[in-house]
Amino acid sequence: MANDLTRRNDWLDDPFFNDLGRHIFDSLTPSRSDDTSRLLKTDIQENEKSYVVKVDVPGIEKPNINLSYDHGVLSVAVKHEEQADHSDNKGNLLMSERSYGRMSRSYQLPNVDEAKISAKVTDGVLTIDLPKMTSEQIENHQITID
Repeated sequence: MANDLTRRNDWLDDPFFNDLGRHIFDSLTPSRSDDTSRLLKTDIQENEKSYVVKVDVPGIEKPNINLSYDHGVLSVAVKHEEQADHSDNKGNLLMSERSYGRMSRSYQLPNVDEAKISAKVTDGVLTIDLPKMTSEQIENHQITID
């Protein structure tokens, strides 16, 4: 009898069914669908001279990407607008679909030389190069008491 019960519940451990339910309910659950960190997938690499940030932005045009760096924080904001009209062979509009959305993420990356930050978009990937300040550029903010 234990074998029959085990066989009947094997589908509970099946990744297909687990993922299927997750995808269905993710789209219906506001708290999960508002999680933009899943949408702006990011890789950050650090070396001695700079940070290199790569953000997936497929389908987002360059004018709809806004970057800023303020007080050690890099902010990336994107706006996505899509419209698809489906017409029959006579030109009658059968269906029109529109989607709009805004997403943003922020990353704390200290001691960046703001004047030398550069960015480019290639094949749906936004690459941001943030050179670090040299030790001479980092100002000591010690306050002397008189």
